[in-house]
Amino acid sequence: MMKKICSLDKLPNLIKKLKKDNKKIIFANGCFDVLHVGHIRYLEGAKSLGDILIVGINNDKSESQLKGQGRPIMQEEDRIEIVAALECVDYVVPFSDPTVENLLRIIKPAIHTKGTDYTVETVPEREIVLSYGGQIAITGDRKNHSTTDIIKKIQQQL
Repeated sequence: MMKKICSLDKLPNLIKKLKKDNKKIIFANGCFDVLHVGHIRYLEGAKSLGDILIVGINNDKSESQLKGQGRPIMQEEDRIEIVAALECVDYVVPFSDPTVENLLRIIKPAIHTKGTDYTVETVPEREIVLSYGGQIAITGDRKNHSTTDIIKKIQQQL
């Protein structure tokens, strides 16, 4: 499983090799704080679009900035290991930036995927993806699963 985890500094060489081998790279990203079925459906949908699925995972600091106090629930090492264990995931790249723009500039995936809480037009990184000739795809099921809702439900039952 450690073979699936790629640091930011090793990412350019990995991408070079994958592209040399004519692999269609798909990129997905998220916090994956409390893994749920919506995450699985999103990642499996992403993987179905190409050969290699690379998943960017927010580190603890960037998730805390995005999600607020009390987050993440699970440390980044645990979240990374859990996502890397999924069969549909080929590589996991932790990142500290508030957005995935830098990763997209390095990877230049054929397809950048987002969950169904977005549309192709509302993906924040849309312009970057289109600038290098990439595509955007929305994968997964209706957005009726959320880590925030799961946390609230657990808290209500305590």
